[in-house]
Amino acid sequence: MSVHPIEFRYFTPEMKHIFTEENKLQRWLDVEAALARAHAALGDIPKDAAEEISKKASLDYVKLVRVKELEEEIHHDVMAMVQALSEVCDEDAGKYVHLGATSYDIVDTAWALILRGAIEIISSKLVALKKVLLDLAFTHKETICIGRTHGQHAVPFTYGMKFAIWASEINRHIKRIEECKDRVLVGKMSGAVGTMASFGKKGLDIQRLVMQDLKIKEAEITNQIVQRDAHAELIFLNALVAATLTKIAKEIRNLQRTEIGEVFEPFTRKQVGSSTMAQKRNPHRSERVCGISRVILAYTIPTLDNAALIEHERDLTNSSNERIVFPESFILLDYILTELTSILKGLEFNYQNIQKNLELEGGLYMSENVMIKLVEKGLGRQEAHELLRQLAVKCRQENIPLMKAIITHQKLKNLVTEKELMSWLDPKQYIGTAIEQVEKIVERLEK
Repeated sequence: MSVHPIEFRYFTPEMKHIFTEENKLQRWLDVEAALARAHAALGDIPKDAAEEISKKASLDYVKLVRVKELEEEIHHDVMAMVQALSEVCDEDAGKYVHLGATSYDIVDTAWALILRGAIEIISSKLVALKKVLLDLAFTHKETICIGRTHGQHAVPFTYGMKFAIWASEINRHIKRIEECKDRVLVGKMSGAVGTMASFGKKGLDIQRLVMQDLKIKEAEITNQIVQRDAHAELIFLNALVAATLTKIAKEIRNLQRTEIGEVFEPFTRKQVGSSTMAQKRNPHRSERVCGISRVILAYTIPTLDNAALIEHERDLTNSSNERIVFPESFILLDYILTELTSILKGLEFNYQNIQKNLELEGGLYMSENVMIKLVEKGLGRQEAHELLRQLAVKCRQENIPLMKAIITHQKLKNLVTEKELMSWLDPKQYIGTAIEQVEKIVERLEK
């Protein structure tokens, strides 16, 4: 019976597969096979023994159920795998399995293989999300909306800029993840405390050959395990991506508020918003992204503790929580990445409400532009600012538009014509380089 939601609700099949027990076992076997081939290349074991180990280092021969049976007896998962592989090897090849290695030579090197697969999925989905955001940015580069700071109306903005800003941030995440691979995707074959003593004078050659075989880098230097600062960095990057996804999802949620109603996440024909309030159209998918992100952010805490390593050349405190943290961080991040990309692809715009919200305060959001124009007319900047501040208070108290307040003002009515004022209050005339900036971002990031 399933217990954890990542087993039946919050997952995609491709990422879930990466962290299955079967895939982990296969990656352990891959490392054992590479070790045997390295020994054979250096003349430590017969080549036919290495070939037999490589052949049998497969789930076709080493069954998970058998490994679990052995683990139940000996209480050591890696040694259970070693015994299970050894017993399926013909002749005397089994006696060479795991020669000179310690458990975490296998586990940490296998983690690099597992995490490589997970990173590839995340990276590809970040690229897909960036593409969706760039398409939206270009499509809406001239869709003018009210900009908001502190939750209040500010000056005109464009939806194209919203999406371009998010696309640029996603692009930085793609770069960060690519840059961290050299530090994270490393393996070791250095023995019990990192001295390689169990491999004699061939330790450096063994490690080099194994990692070349598996197409990952060698750790620079280790004790019994690969140092966990690199893994902490990776989980932090996951959290950073999740934070960006929260930013986007929360903006969608806020823009979908009844009082704003500018943007809506997709809502299918038969979808139900509430079990009692039939009219509801809740942004539940965006809320789910925000909620799951909190869990991903929380995983940074145990990875920081793991980086400390606590005792001497290692203890076992990292092992247990990494079995939870690594799979859940990636499975949940992959899920909300997929979810948010789907939301953005089906995003719905209410252009009538976008325009209504622009006009909500009778042109007050154009006060900055009016101030600048009044300075051009000869007023001091501070004087113009204070006049408009007072007019804003008057407009709200008397519920009148800014244009009326200006053209009836004793001093201002002689400085500006109604035609000029109409131009000053036109939001299309006050979006600066917004369109140019969006086009620049789209052109650069699509390369």
